[in-house]
Formats: sequence, structure tokens, C-alpha cells
Amino acid sequence: MANYVAPSKEIDFVLNKVLDYKKLNALSAFSEATPELTEAILDNAAKFAGEVIAPINRAGDVEGVKVQGSEVKTASGFVEAYRQFVDSEWLALAQNPSYGGQGLPFLVHLAASEMWNSACTSFALCPMLTAGAIDALSDHADEDLKQRYLPNLVTGKWSATMNLTEPHAGSDLSKLRTIAEPVGDHYLIKGQKIYITWGEHDMAENIIHIVLAPMVDAPPGNKGLSLFLVPKFLPGADGVLGERNDLKVVSTEHKLGINASPTCVMSFGEDTGAIGYLIGKPGDGLACMFTLMNHARLEVGLQGVALSERSYQDALAYAKDRVQGRNSQTGEPAKIIEHADVQRMLMQMRSMTDAMRGLTYDGAYAHDFRVNGSSQEEREFYQDRFALLTPLVKAWCTELVNEVTSLGIQVHGGMGFIEETGAAQHYRDARIAAIYEGTNGIQANDLLGRKVLKDQGAAMRSYIAEVLQTSETLKSNSEFKKIAEMLEEAATNLETTTNFVIENSKLGQNFVGGVAFNFLMMMGYVSGSWYMARSAERALVIADDGDNEFIKGKLASVRFYFAQLLPRHKGYMDAVINGADIGLSMNESNF
Repeated sequence: MANYVAPSKEIDFVLNKVLDYKKLNALSAFSEATPELTEAILDNAAKFAGEVIAPINRAGDVEGVKVQGSEVKTASGFVEAYRQFVDSEWLALAQNPSYGGQGLPFLVHLAASEMWNSACTSFALCPMLTAGAIDALSDHADEDLKQRYLPNLVTGKWSATMNLTEPHAGSDLSKLRTIAEPVGDHYLIKGQKIYITWGEHDMAENIIHIVLAPMVDAPPGNKGLSLFLVPKFLPGADGVLGERNDLKVVSTEHKLGINASPTCVMSFGEDTGAIGYLIGKPGDGLACMFTLMNHARLEVGLQGVALSERSYQDALAYAKDRVQGRNSQTGEPAKIIEHADVQRMLMQMRSMTDAMRGLTYDGAYAHDFRVNGSSQEEREFYQDRFALLTPLVKAWCTELVNEVTSLGIQVHGGMGFIEETGAAQHYRDARIAAIYEGTNGIQANDLLGRKVLKDQGAAMRSYIAEVLQTSETLKSNSEFKKIAEMLEEAATNLETTTNFVIENSKLGQNFVGGVAFNFLMMMGYVSGSWYMARSAERALVIADDGDNEFIKGKLASVRFYFAQLLPRHKGYMDAVINGADIGLSMNESNF
């Protein structure tokens, strides 16, 4: 297992070349967040990830967590690492200064979060959920709740969770049975939630549960759901923690991966009822929760980037060290990186990771502008862009990470199947990402049904127009003429397919559901080609900066993507347009 080294050059390239960080810095909200300051912060984040978080990854996977009565004990080193995380104020990077945050762009937080997830995904899940809860409270809670809870959440001194799923309901939130009964200025929560990530642990002094539940006598279905803040310990008016609330961990799950992250069954209100406080208005629970979920979906997509990067680093290090076979030209004993098929696998891992990073960071970029844009028109434009990209980031990146981490095992050969190398852990840790925060089938239906069809493709066509503009720009350079033509063809194919699904959506939900996943995957590969094309364009501009090896590697990754990965979009296009009838004709008796 290689030591993790943060991909600082790659991250800086995406922030400042593929995206325009200076445009973000020009917004009044981020006027002090200069590129120089950001670089210094991310350098420290890289050091923290490599020196503090990465060393606990292996121990966490081996030891897991242990339930001891009403407590959960984390693996060796986790408490100490989290204490350093809080002391360094890492969670506060992009938070509101009114509650102790540093007011930096969300994009900066995302870049730092990539490093934390690469170093140890199980650890990074805890602050990720806290950050999402901060978003939900910031957007929907009353000022009293904000003042009482946000300062300690922003520092990370208190952590937070998301409580949606119940044993009988799965993703169908309309069937939730946990009940909230009003009592004076609060509510009594009774019920059970499952799959609660970091629902109980020993790293933070308090855990704030964000719980979705209907009130007593609420109307059935999603419209009857409300959102509640339910603390593990009840703080007094002075902020000092008081008695323990009526909630407890029942058990933790034994899982395929992310073993150091406790996935809890939580019981609320077995005695008198767990005291909770309403977030937002009655019946607005799902809308409030989606603020948290959209944050989480973007960061789960980022987990795909992060674990792909870590798997690539480990595979590359092994390939440079392992001697097997002979060089096809010299006949001398060869390191396996000299073999053509190993080179193919490594470049596929790198190229996919580069494309995923561009897409994911663009989602964060859109988030910053939708909140802090200089005009209403700009904010609305980026709101539509953020909405379009969020399900794509979550689903495409978490589909590809399964392929990348599998290739990581393949590069290691038989040693990849042995736990000690670490390659298998990346594969196991990655597998959940396509499932939680809404399965990728749900993301595909969201992209097509709630985004593309809702505005009849307006946001998609705006996106495609920018892709085509990049194609036109690249055509002027003879070195990239072929890439420009392939990019233009891919964008045109995406537009054709978008028009097809809009025109045929009248066939009903069976049609939409039948083509949605293939449509999302097609868009993913086309979108990836846009960020890779922009990488090529910017790489030429900085080719004279002296870092020729970095530029050569970047251009090799781009050319590989266009030659061997972008063609996949045509298969997905064919599955949408020519395969829709097969999907519509299927029924239960076929299986």
C-alpha cells in the first residue's frame, strides 16, 4: 500500500485552469479568498490528509467499530485525528462567519474534502454529514436554533447525522412511521431509523440528529413529512450540555466496506420520547431535507473521485515496483508498468479520475455562484446548472469508481485480491457510493424527470451550447482538431438524445424510467469529454511554464479519454433511442 500523496497539481489545475477561480474570487462574498490564500490552505489540507488521516485508514478497516452498551467506540487513532481536525477548524472553511466559519467558497471545501476522502473515506463521512446539516439549518431553521447549534457544528465540536430510512420504507419516504408529537415548544419523537452513518460515536461531545418524520395527524405521503433537530445531549440556555435525550444506538451494521464508519440502527423515544425541534415549517420536511441531501450527493460523487485517485496512486506505485516478464523491445526483465496492457489500465484509471474531478468541481463552482452570484440572473443560471449537474455528479462518478477500483485490483494481479495491499479496501469502500444518498437509478430518474423534462431541456441546451463553444475554440488548433470534432459530435448526439426523450416522454413513466440510466451515463461521458477538452485547451496555454512532464501527462490523459472512453457514449445513446421499446415491453413475467 503506497503512502497517499494529495494530487495538488491536479486540483490546482482544475481550480485555476479548467474552471476560472479568479471569477469566483471577484464575487464580493469571496473577495478575500485569493488564489494565493486558497493554495496555502489546500497545501495544509494536503499535509493534514497525508500525515493525520491517511495513517488511520488501514486500522479503521481492520478494527471497525464496537458497540459497548449505549456507546460506539471507533478504531485506533480516530478520536485523536478528529480532535486535530476540529482544532485546525477544517470544517469551518466554507461556513458562514456569523457562526464561526471562514467564508471561503464551497469549491475550496470540496477540494479539501477530496483529500480527506482519499486519505480515509470512513473518517471523512463524519464531517461531510455535519456540513450538510449545517446547510439545512442555515437555510431553514429559525434564528434561535441557529444560534444554539450552528457555532458548535461549524467547528465540528458537535457532529450531525441524517435520519431518513426506516426498516420497512427504504427509499420510499412517504411510508415513514416515526412520529413527532407536539409538546409545548418542542416535539417528542418516537420511532426507529436504520443506516444512520455516524449515528453514534466517541469523537464528538454531542451528536445532532436531523430526523425526517410525520407529525401526529399529518396528512399521508410526502406532504405530511416534517424535519426535526434531535440532539443526543440537550444543551441548556448557556450552551452547557445537560441530560441525555431519549435516543440510543441499537446496533451497528456489519458491512462490505467503510468499516470504520459506524452505520447505526437508532431508536428514538423508547421511554418518554426524544425531544426534538422543528426545522422550517410543518409539512416542509422533504424540501428542507433536500438541502442536506443535495450537499451530500455532491460529496458522495466526490467520494468517487477521491477513491479513484487513491486506487490509481496505489496501482501506479505497485506497477513501478513489481518486476514480472520482459520488456517487449529490450528483452530485459521488466517492471509491469512497461507492459502495454498495464499502461492501458493505469491510463484508464487516471483519465476517468480526471474527467470525474472536472465534473464534480464544476458542480461546486455552480453552487457558489447560485448562492453568491452578482446578479439575480447569474444566480438563476447557476441554480439551473447546479440542479442539472448534481444527480450526474453523484451517479456517474460513483458508477465509474467501481470500475476504477476494480482496475486497481487488476493492476496488482493476485496481490490485489490480498487485503494487505489495500487495493481491495478501495474497491469495498467505493461500492456503497452508488447506493446511498439515493441509488443511481433514483439519480437517473431525477436527472431526466425533474431536471431535463421539467424545463423541456432548457438547462441542458444551455450546457450543450457551452460544450459546442469549446469545440469551436479547439478547432483553431491543428493539434486538437480531431478532439474538437469528436467533442462536437458528442455534444450533438447528446442534444439529439435529449430531444428524443422529451418527444417520447408522453409515453409515460415506464418510458422515462426505462431510458433514464442510459441517458445519465451518456451525458456523463459527454460531460467528461468537455472537461477533458478544456484541460487540453488550458494545457497548451501553460505549456511554457516549465512543468513539461505534468503537461505531457495531462495531454496523454485527454487523448486516451477521447480515443477509448468517449466512444462509450454512442452505446448508451443507442440503448436510449433504439432500446426504449425493449424497456417498455418488459413486465414482471419476463423474469
